[in-house]
Formats: sequence, structure tokens, C-alpha cells
Amino acid sequence: MHMRNFFSAIIACLICIFTLSISSCGKNVILSKKNLSFSRDTVVFDTVFTTIGSTTQQFKIYNKDSKTIKIDEIELMGGTNSKFSMNVDGLQGTIIEDLYIESGDSLFVFVEVTLDPNGANLPMIIEDSIRFKSNEKNQYVKLAAWGQDAYFHYKDLNEGIWPNDKPHVIYGYAAIDSAKTLNIQAGTNIYMHKNAILYVYKSTLNIQGTLGNEVVIQGDRLEQDYQNVSGQFYGIYFQQARPCTIDYAIIKNGTSGVHLYDEDPTNSDYTLTMTNTIIKNQARYGVFIFAGARVKAENCIVAKNGTHALFVLQGGDFNFNHCNLLGYGNSTNPAVGISNHYTDNAAGQTYVSSINEGKLYNCVVAGNQTTEFAMDTIQMSGVVLNFDFKNTLLQSEEIYTDAFYDASVLWNGTPLFTNPTEFDFTFGSNSALQENGINTSVVTDILGNPRNNPPDIGAIEMN
Repeated sequence: MHMRNFFSAIIACLICIFTLSISSCGKNVILSKKNLSFSRDTVVFDTVFTTIGSTTQQFKIYNKDSKTIKIDEIELMGGTNSKFSMNVDGLQGTIIEDLYIESGDSLFVFVEVTLDPNGANLPMIIEDSIRFKSNEKNQYVKLAAWGQDAYFHYKDLNEGIWPNDKPHVIYGYAAIDSAKTLNIQAGTNIYMHKNAILYVYKSTLNIQGTLGNEVVIQGDRLEQDYQNVSGQFYGIYFQQARPCTIDYAIIKNGTSGVHLYDEDPTNSDYTLTMTNTIIKNQARYGVFIFAGARVKAENCIVAKNGTHALFVLQGGDFNFNHCNLLGYGNSTNPAVGISNHYTDNAAGQTYVSSINEGKLYNCVVAGNQTTEFAMDTIQMSGVVLNFDFKNTLLQSEEIYTDAFYDASVLWNGTPLFTNPTEFDFTFGSNSALQENGINTSVVTDILGNPRNNPPDIGAIEMN
């Protein structure tokens, strides 16, 4: 080889080696096409900020591949306006570019949040996220910090008594585990974050509100624009719960106010006894009874929900007395839907169960639709259907003649509510609800007023 060509080749090799060590172009040949892993997908700052205005947490980025991964960008999505700041492997800023993680290695990310300890105008929860871009894919780690003085619940287990001196905020879920009991006192305000759930698993929940000092459960968006927005959280979910109670509660703007699944086989009482409670503006269901759960309700108003006020699917028992089960929302579905079967399309199987008690006394089922009451049942050997409807106003195009519809049922009577749009379900003397009820053990209405003899139909007694 000619000497000049030899040296040219050597120089070219040296340039190539140098380029491979510093240039992303050279590394493209050997870089991993995999993505990053993280020690956690959500970083939660659970310090109450009335005492501490700033705190730091950390998480790790992992390369679990056999080749080096290049991180093209790491971005704090809130930018310079974010309450959070980040430090990645000693580098600070809102955007960090061109970092490499060798095979099997990791990097620390430190996140700090700084809030005014007395920032009463802050939201309940401050949120942001960090975006990691590698191999043309964006991955995110969420950031959340408590913004006001409250009790915060983040995927925790609960029992005993919740204090009511400060609000409770649920992020993710607050659970009551098997055989435990949680009592929620009168006057407690509960704020639920997006998709949050109060989860009652084989346990007992007692919500103990009083007239004028109700327990209020709502979303954590406090802006005026969110006051009547449904679907801000999921709701209360009872799974094989032991006997639970809800008295004088207001549950609003969720997805499913109370959702009950299955029945504890050792439970001889109702899964839930609910009294003097308002459930409104849920994206889907006010009360959802599924697969055998049992509910007793008195003096309750369930109205203006997205799908049904009361929905019974694949059986379950219900005993409702002096309740308003109403539409008046945007739904084209009936306010009450009752079915003792459910078809799992994925499994290709239909499940049929009993309704051992299906009672509506002194209730009003009405709304904007011509039919606000629908039943769809399958009768077969071993399946019990035991319905009992008395002194109840049912709005339906079809008037049913089954024996369990007592002669006292008011088909398509006119309730003449004062202003359903504004959730005013009072009525005048010309209403079909006036003095058309039957006397029962429910001697006062949801407002604490004594019931007449005979009483009015529904949750409100007009004196």
C-alpha cells in the first residue's frame, strides 16, 4: 500500500472512532431500539403544605436492554410556569436533551415542588408530568402534589373514624379492607380526583351525615366551570361488602354514585341501607346493583344522571320507599332499568340470577322521556322474581298488568315538580304525588318534615 494511502486510512479510522465516541450519528448503529423503564409512573408529594412549602422526591430511569439507549428529550410539561422543577443526573432545566443510558444502567431524577404554605387559592391537587422521548416514543411520569391543607388518601387502607376538621382528598383510591370498618362523620367534605374511587371490599362503610350537616362527595375541581360537570371521579364501589349505611349524604358529579357488586355470602342483612341522600349528575348510574347485591333506600333523591337513576343488572335485591328515581338529565335511557340477567359477550355466556326482593313503595319514577321505567327479566327453573310495587308513580308508555303492580300504582301520573332543571322537586297541591302514598315506618321526609296521613309520594312531603 502506498504510504500516503496508509496514513489516510489510519486518519479515517481515528476520525471514525472519535466520531463514534461523541456523535449520535455513529451511535445509531449500536443504539437500542427499546424504551425506558421507570421506578414508578406517578410521583406523589404527600406532605401537607400548611407546614412545609417545598420538598423533593426522586425516581429512577432504567435501561433494561443489552444496548445503550439514547434519550432525545426530557421535558417538564408545565415549563417555566410549573410548580415543579427537575434535576436529571445533575442537569437542571425544563428541557434536557441527548442523554445516554448504558446497558443495565440507570439515572436518578430529582423532582422538587415549591408552593406557598398558605396558598388557600391553590387547587386541592397540583399536577404536572415529565415527558421522556426515546426512539420516537413519548413516555410520561406523572407528578402530583397536595395544594391545600387536607387529609390526602393515595392508594391507602382506611379504618376507624375519619376526622371532619379538614377535607379529605382521594387520589387513586381510598380502600377499606376485608373485615374493617370506616365511619365518616357528619360535615365531612370528600373531594375525589379524576377516576378516584372509595373502595369497600368485604368491609363496612358508614357515612353518618345529619340534616344540615351532610357528608358531601364531589370532584376536586373547585372552579365554577366544574360545579355541574359529571364524570369527575368514579364513585363508591362496594364489593361483597358487609352491611353498610349512608345517611344524609350528597354525592354529585361522579360516574357511578354507588356501585354494588355481589353479596357477602355470610351477610343476612342489606349490603347498603341508604337514607336521606341525594345522588345527582353522575355520568352513568346513580345506584348500580349488580350480581346479587342488596339495597334498601328511604327518603332518597336520585336524579339527572347520564344513564339510569337505578340500574339492576344480573339480579340483586332492592327495597325503595319514599324515593325519587328520576331522569331529567341528558339520557335517553329510562330512569329505572331492572334486569335479572347479563350476557358476557367475550365468554359467550348469559348469567341469570334471582331478585328475591324488588319493592317500590311511595316512589316516583319520572323524567323527560315518555318511558322512564323498564324491566327485562328471564324466568327459568330455580330463579326467583319477587316484585311488589305499591303507591308508586310510574311513567311508561306501556302499562303492565302483572299481579305485582298493585292497583295503587299511578301510571303516568303528573308529578308537576317546581323546577326539575334546577333540582327543585317540590310540588303543589295539584300534583299526582299529593297524599297518594301509603303509611309506612318512614314518618319524616328528607327535609325532616313530618309525613301526613296519607303521606305524599316521593322523598319530599309538602305540608
